[in-house]
Amino acid sequence: MEQAHSPLLNEELYSQLSESKKPEFVFEWLRFLEKLLAAASKDDIKEKQKKLVEQLTSLLESSPGPPVRKLIAKNLALLYSVGDTFSVYKTVDKCNEIIRSKDDSPSYLPTKLAGVVCLGALYEQLGRMLGNTYMDTVGNLLKAMKSAESQGRYEIMLSLQKIVSGQGAIAASCHRDIYKAARSCLTDRSMAVRCAAAKCLLELQNEAVFMWTTELENVATLCFKAFEGSNYDVRVSVSKLLGAVLATAVMPKRGTGVRQVVRKTTLEETMNLLASGFLRGGSGFLRVSGEMLKGGSSVNRDVRIGVTQAYVAFISTLGGQWLELNFAAVLEHVLELVSHPKATQTQIDAICCRRCVSFILRSAVGSLLGEKAQIAAAKEICQVVGKQKKAVDAAMSDTNMETKLDTMDVSASQHILVCALQELGSLVQGLGSTAAPLLQDSTIGVLDKVISVLLHPSVSARLAAAWCLRCFAVALPSEISPLLDRCTERLSALRSSPEAVTGYSFAIAALLGAVQHCPLGIPHEKGKLIMTQAEDFLRTAIQNSRLSVHRTQAGWLLFSALMTLGPAVIHCHLPRILLLWKSVFPQSPKDLEMERSRGDCFTWQVMLEERAGALCAMKCFMLYCKDLLTDDVTERLLPLLTFAVALSTKLPALNKSYGTPLKSVSVVFRQRLYEVLALLPTKDYEGIFNSVLKELIAELTLADNQMFAATFLLPSLCHQDDALLLGAWLQETDHRFIEDQLKLGGILGGGSLEHDPFTIYQRLADGELVPTPLPPVLSMIRAAVELFGVIFPCLDVKHRAQILDQFTESIKQTKGSKQQTVQLNVFAAFCYGLKRLACKKGSLGPEEVRRPALTLVMNSLESPNLLLRCAAAETLARLAQVVADSAFIAKLAQTSFEKLKSARDVISRTGHSMALGCLHRYLGGIVSSQHLNACVNILHTLSQDNTSPEVQTWALHSLSLLIDSSGPMYNAHVEPSLSLVLLLLLTVPPAHTEVHQSLGRCLTVLIITLGPELQGNNTSVPLLRTSCLVGCAVMQDNLDCLVQAQAITCLQQLHMFAPRHVNLSSLVPSLCVNLCSSHLLLRRAVIACLRQLAQREAAEVLEHARALAKESSKLDVNIGETGLEGALFSLLDRESDQRLCRDIRETLSHILSSMAVENLSHWIKLCNEVLSASADFTTTAPVDTTQEEEEDRRDDDSIFTSRKDDQFQSVIKPRWPTRVFAAECICRIITQCENIDAAHFDLTMAQERKEKLPKSDFLVNHLADLIRMAFIAATDHSNTLRLSGLETLLVVIRKFANVPEPEFPGHVILEQYQANVGAALRPAFSPDTPPDVTAKACQVCSAWIVSGVVSDLNDLRRVHQLLATSLNKVQAGQEAQNQLYNESTSTMESLAVLKAWAEVYIVTMERQNVCAPKQKQFLKVERSADGSKDAITIADGLLNLVRLELGTLSKLWLAALQDYALLTLPPEYANQLPAEGGAFYSSETIEAARPHYCNSWAPILHATALWLNSTGFIVIDPDEGSSRLSRPVTPTMGHESALANVVKSPEDVNTDRFHLILGISVEFLCSLRPDVPMESIIACLNALKSLLDVVWPRYKVGSDQELGVELLNVLHRLILTRESPFIQLAVIDVVERIIRAAQEHVKEKRRSAEVDDGAAEKETLPEFGEGSDTGGLVPGKSLVFATLELSLSILVRQLPQLNPKLVGIHMSNGKPQRLSKDGVKLVAAALGILSELVSVCSPTGSISVLPTILYLITGVIKETAIKTLDGCTSLTVGAALQALKAVVSSPMAQAEKSHVAWTRLLRSALATILEFWNPEMTQSELDEVSMLTAISVFLMSASPEVTCVQCLEKECINRFKIVLSSKNPVVLVQCYKLLQTVFQHPNRAVSTPYIHSLTILIVQKLREVEKEKPSTCAELQAVQAGLKTLETLIGLADEQNRVHLVVLLLPILISCLLDENALNTAPNPAKSLHEFALQNLMQIGPRYPSIFQTLMGTLPAMKARLESAVKGNQESIKAKTAAGQSKCSEKTSPSIQLKTSFSNF
Repeated sequence: MEQAHSPLLNEELYSQLSESKKPEFVFEWLRFLEKLLAAASKDDIKEKQKKLVEQLTSLLESSPGPPVRKLIAKNLALLYSVGDTFSVYKTVDKCNEIIRSKDDSPSYLPTKLAGVVCLGALYEQLGRMLGNTYMDTVGNLLKAMKSAESQGRYEIMLSLQKIVSGQGAIAASCHRDIYKAARSCLTDRSMAVRCAAAKCLLELQNEAVFMWTTELENVATLCFKAFEGSNYDVRVSVSKLLGAVLATAVMPKRGTGVRQVVRKTTLEETMNLLASGFLRGGSGFLRVSGEMLKGGSSVNRDVRIGVTQAYVAFISTLGGQWLELNFAAVLEHVLELVSHPKATQTQIDAICCRRCVSFILRSAVGSLLGEKAQIAAAKEICQVVGKQKKAVDAAMSDTNMETKLDTMDVSASQHILVCALQELGSLVQGLGSTAAPLLQDSTIGVLDKVISVLLHPSVSARLAAAWCLRCFAVALPSEISPLLDRCTERLSALRSSPEAVTGYSFAIAALLGAVQHCPLGIPHEKGKLIMTQAEDFLRTAIQNSRLSVHRTQAGWLLFSALMTLGPAVIHCHLPRILLLWKSVFPQSPKDLEMERSRGDCFTWQVMLEERAGALCAMKCFMLYCKDLLTDDVTERLLPLLTFAVALSTKLPALNKSYGTPLKSVSVVFRQRLYEVLALLPTKDYEGIFNSVLKELIAELTLADNQMFAATFLLPSLCHQDDALLLGAWLQETDHRFIEDQLKLGGILGGGSLEHDPFTIYQRLADGELVPTPLPPVLSMIRAAVELFGVIFPCLDVKHRAQILDQFTESIKQTKGSKQQTVQLNVFAAFCYGLKRLACKKGSLGPEEVRRPALTLVMNSLESPNLLLRCAAAETLARLAQVVADSAFIAKLAQTSFEKLKSARDVISRTGHSMALGCLHRYLGGIVSSQHLNACVNILHTLSQDNTSPEVQTWALHSLSLLIDSSGPMYNAHVEPSLSLVLLLLLTVPPAHTEVHQSLGRCLTVLIITLGPELQGNNTSVPLLRTSCLVGCAVMQDNLDCLVQAQAITCLQQLHMFAPRHVNLSSLVPSLCVNLCSSHLLLRRAVIACLRQLAQREAAEVLEHARALAKESSKLDVNIGETGLEGALFSLLDRESDQRLCRDIRETLSHILSSMAVENLSHWIKLCNEVLSASADFTTTAPVDTTQEEEEDRRDDDSIFTSRKDDQFQSVIKPRWPTRVFAAECICRIITQCENIDAAHFDLTMAQERKEKLPKSDFLVNHLADLIRMAFIAATDHSNTLRLSGLETLLVVIRKFANVPEPEFPGHVILEQYQANVGAALRPAFSPDTPPDVTAKACQVCSAWIVSGVVSDLNDLRRVHQLLATSLNKVQAGQEAQNQLYNESTSTMESLAVLKAWAEVYIVTMERQNVCAPKQKQFLKVERSADGSKDAITIADGLLNLVRLELGTLSKLWLAALQDYALLTLPPEYANQLPAEGGAFYSSETIEAARPHYCNSWAPILHATALWLNSTGFIVIDPDEGSSRLSRPVTPTMGHESALANVVKSPEDVNTDRFHLILGISVEFLCSLRPDVPMESIIACLNALKSLLDVVWPRYKVGSDQELGVELLNVLHRLILTRESPFIQLAVIDVVERIIRAAQEHVKEKRRSAEVDDGAAEKETLPEFGEGSDTGGLVPGKSLVFATLELSLSILVRQLPQLNPKLVGIHMSNGKPQRLSKDGVKLVAAALGILSELVSVCSPTGSISVLPTILYLITGVIKETAIKTLDGCTSLTVGAALQALKAVVSSPMAQAEKSHVAWTRLLRSALATILEFWNPEMTQSELDEVSMLTAISVFLMSASPEVTCVQCLEKECINRFKIVLSSKNPVVLVQCYKLLQTVFQHPNRAVSTPYIHSLTILIVQKLREVEKEKPSTCAELQAVQAGLKTLETLIGLADEQNRVHLVVLLLPILISCLLDENALNTAPNPAKSLHEFALQNLMQIGPRYPSIFQTLMGTLPAMKARLESAVKGNQESIKAKTAAGQSKCSEKTSPSIQLKTSFSNF
């Protein structure tokens, strides 16, 4: 293929290729040539042009396939547009000659078509350059069209479109001829030709004025005819044409003067034209594409749906601004359609028409209008509702029969109201809480008008009004409770009116259904009230026969709707409900018989209605209250259901007796019964299987329903992937809402609320606007089918066989359409059964079951019904799946093989080919390779059957299933299959789009099969890859949107496996062009592909999109200004498909992740523009309620007219969901910046970097924008956006709180935004704000206060006041709050307030602790820096503000903690919960309240512990502050009523509080889940720490050893499971306090014992501490053992070498290691704890733990004592030495019972240290100073018995000797210091050996100084330390021996002196030593005069040296004194003499 990439076609190579390879080679060359010509200049192609023209013309005549001919035409056009045009006329003549050719053979057809295509491309590209040749060309084309077949007509139409486009107005003379030709083609039998004709006419109307003037009516009529028998693509194309023509007629294009004089068609005339098409009936058009004639409907639905789409196209073409101006007229006209009698002749017609009108309104208002305009539109709709209701009311109240409204008028009114109310509901629901001003405006009275319709005579209108109220409730949850109150009140007042009973019960049910969409819920009491009302209705139903049915239905409707509130509401009423159910059904068979004998028709009607309602309530109970469906409840329901089944068997007889009145209600009864049974576990009602099955079989085989109606069951049985075959049946489109009406005679699209009012409270399916239940008969059949599917897998084999035989027999016995109905019903039921059986992994059974099953399926596999055939193939595969027998599967496949070989009819071939594919889909790779080969060969053959596109489509689809499921087994067939796919892509006519779609599916799965191999370059891979790319290119050029979608999917897969080989420069522009495609699936494919590309190559994608925007100005979406990301944001407001919007958001998120930080300004500007729509909307939203109604309407018009952005007609301002997403994007950007660069949050650093790199951008520079956006969002009308805005504000505060302001030192950058933050928070605390918003605002308040941003207490007070107000609200209790929402929201808000206060208090106390030392310092120092003073002032001020509320807060905190403690009890303790609930929750809302407690308890616990710490657990007045509390809080744990009046002692109160905090902490730490936030763990540990900082709690822990052990075990588990150093350090802090508590307890017991025993001997005292007399420590009960475990785990985690078994190496092999900063802290803290453990033990107990403690301490020293450059000891070693000293000097070492053992163990420890630090034996990396210090600790702190053992003493002295010989002065300094302490040991037995052994070494070391004076400070310090050590020895020596030491010292000191000459030149260290020595000599001389004189006398040289030094010193002192005096004499006395002298002050 690489050889195809040349400017000229390689003819030699081309001739050698096989016929199958030639098209691919040519196509690849033409693709390359197209790219080359697009980038070439005239000079580049000058030489080759002639040859190129020849080659292209030659190819034109070689019968090229559709894609090749298209490329030939493109290249010829490009060649002439870039190069010379001298031969273009010749080429045009050549093409015309080809077209005129008389050769009509099929082989010459491709050449003719190529000529047609070529002409179109030439005229489009070259336009007027071709002169008048177009006349001849158009004539030829029109002449050729008369004899052309469909392909020819198709291509001619497309070419004429291009000619019109290229020639423009100059070809006006031909326009009429083209118009006439296109007219005939617009009603062509070929759908592709109709589409092409529509495109041609659409282009023509741009130039031909007559089309939208004189011919306007004819064009409209023509389009209506084109809609007849059309498919979806035709309807889209023709409606687009009709919409465009009519839009041009209304608003003519501005152009030439001729057009200006044309009469403008009025909007009314245009609309009437459309209406005539919509309403035309009785014309008897036949549907060509339908499978059956419509049953009795006089209106052609094809036309009606086409016209509906044309309405939408018309309005969309004129645009949103036009619609705003003309909305009233459009609304009036569209609603008139549905009121026309012709449109509503039957119920199905009426429902379909209403759907059409709803679709027009939704498409126009929902998509084209912004939020402001939508509100104005809602007002307009509301006025229509008001007018209609007034008209009906006036007519109904008029007693004059002549003027009274007839039923037709009521009917018309009801349809108008249904459409208007559904649109009003959808509008408000879309607007969300931004619609609040609209609903609250009393001048408009939206709610009043809608509620008034609840009394309309028509049920449909009442249901629509109820649904509209539900939409209002979902949009504005705050309206649910008021609306419920209003409706319940009116229902009670008007209980005697049938309309009121049904209307208001519908409304209440709808409102209850809305609650499940509103997390804030409704008050619990509302449910109780409605329950009582429903019960009352049921009780009084029989009192008034006129109202019996209505009240019965209303009562059970309300019960059913109440079930949606869930178990929390229902569980307390369950006994009442069970009694009601029981009362409805007979209690015995005798009762049932009596009923039957005495009932009349009306009684049975009421009874069946009642029982159907009861069953529906049961169904809802099972769906929404599953937790309450216990075995006991099931047992109580089963007898009722048994009687219901028994009753259903009697219904046929009753229907026979009483006729029609009972028929509909009996159908509903059976439907409800089947639905309930399907939800119950089958084992519960096995006993009534026979009765149920009899009923089901009767339902399925009686065939009362119409044949087409039964087909509605089939779509759900077909696989979603088969949408390709079923087209409109399963395919998702933008018009599916109305397109469904064309299926099954309008049944699928004919669902409506009036069919089943009980659906009004149910959740909507995805994409539904309003519930659309099917007619009762169909719903009943569906329920029967589903129940059969549930029961079938539970039947035994014999029973299954009998039923299947019975089914087969039933089908045989019926004839005609009835037979097909039975077949459909039976088949659907069986298929459901197989599905269930497969899900349960069950088996069908032996041959006796398989035989009838196979017969049933095989008969359906050859059905003419497309759906049934597809479902049969699916079922056959399911059958094979549940049989799971390879022989059976082989037999099935063989049957299909044989059938496919012999059969020639389309139905058999499609059915059996699909069966093969489905078998592979479900059985996958279990088939043999031989079987696979046979399947592939057959399907390849069928795929090439060009006589039947349908067979090709099914075979290719089946092949794709085969490839997909075979996996690697298919590798051998990949090449032939790929060649086949490519060949078909290049040859199949483009009109056969379904074949191309199947080819695309095949190509996709082939790419997936090849997978990552596509990246390689070995042998055949490059060729396969090229073939895949060629296939994708062919499909991309196809005009069909679904084929293009397949191409994009293929390229997406290719990009996944071989990204380097997918050219983004061509892919991305093609994606951008289709972003606004008219086909939903193409848009989905585009966005899905963009999402994938954005994950890896976001930058490239954006760059290519920008390049496209620069090149092309005709894009439907604006990429130029804001880039692709801006375009995607705008799409979020245009798209209504939820899946598509989700993908768009994900794509934007990926782009943001990759690009936002690099393009900060761009992204922040983009989000700012989106969010600014909030600010703009807010300014115009307030409604002036003082205006009268007419003025109000004028205001609405002004909203439409006063637009500032006229130039952006189609731009819709971002709606609230888009703004919410923009706010979320801001938060993501901040998080990303945090992870990338600290400069984003440091203004100084950002400014410095900006100076170096001017293009760099930092987030801190955009802080003002961030605050503004957060403020805008936080103050919006939309509550969801407010929450997002507050979250953004919270993130901004947390991230920027500590960023300093460089221009104002001591201040932070956020200070300047105090007013903004306050203004954003204030609205969230207004009374009408939802609780979730207030709760979020509380969180922001606390973050703002604790951030420390505000430096002025007065400013802080403003935000503090908001929290204080909320606290007052909490104090008032639930009763004082306006209950719009569920009680759990009160819990949420109260706990949010308490949590916020807790966070503020925690930070305040922390600051207080930090400031306390500063404060003391401040008092000592006269003047301090202003900053610290301010800090103290703020901290104090904040504390004072908190202290004001602390009395109340402490009680509320304790109450909240008590609630939380109770709610965390396991379920088995549920009976211990207070019956009336807790302080902040009610018993009914326990489950809803739990999450709020889980979210808030941790800070509250910490704050409570801090408060108790600050009070020292001193209870001054247990009831203090309670008088201020309205809320009944119990701040202690006891809640038993018997103890309620007992006044507790302070000790009891403290104990309760202590156990509350400890219990909550331990329970939480015991059961940590992985997702628990670290903040909660830290808060919990800090609470424990604060608690144990106080003496009294420590006493409680110390005195209860089990408690301490349990706490330590919990903390140990926490250490093991959490790696965070913060958590581990916090744990250590708590452990330290537990040990301290134990120490204090032991100390207290010892002291008490000593005091109590008084005179007794101390030896007789009992031993206190762990271990007692035995010394044993019991694991699990020992505090010391638990502490050792915990400490060991910390030490071993940081230093694994401490545990040789852990790593399998000996300790001595490891090198000393450096720890992290946190590791050092952890090890130091653990060692500190270890050193304290001994004090908790008894003397004998201490012996047990001492070895472990010493092992660990010495081990840490060994592992961490690393040599450092500065000679300093590390913190770890310091801590280890400190611990060692504490242990060695422990009193236990001297205790009588432990002395011997301690001595032995301490000797061992010392020996261990000496052993692993032996510099003589090995080269050691250990720090000498640290090791010597460790030895010194033993020498100084241990008893002489430990250290005076000769062997140890010798080794210790040896270590000192080694160190003394060190050359390192730093080490020497420390060594001398240690020796000084050793020498000064009070026990001479310890010090003397060291003095004797080491003094001479010290003297020798010092004598070396004479030879080498110190040159550094370190050396000087070493000499000085040595001299001080000698001086210390002199002081310690006896009087008689002292002379010898002085004699040793004096020469050394004198040797340090310098003579006068040397002193001047000596370095500073030597001079310092000289002065030091001289000073010491002058001190020693007077102290020992005799020795001094004697020595000087004997050593004259030394004497002379000393005298010289003394003399020099005296002279220097004199010189200094003289200099000082001269300075003093120069001073002058002050001019002003003070009377008092202050010189001695």
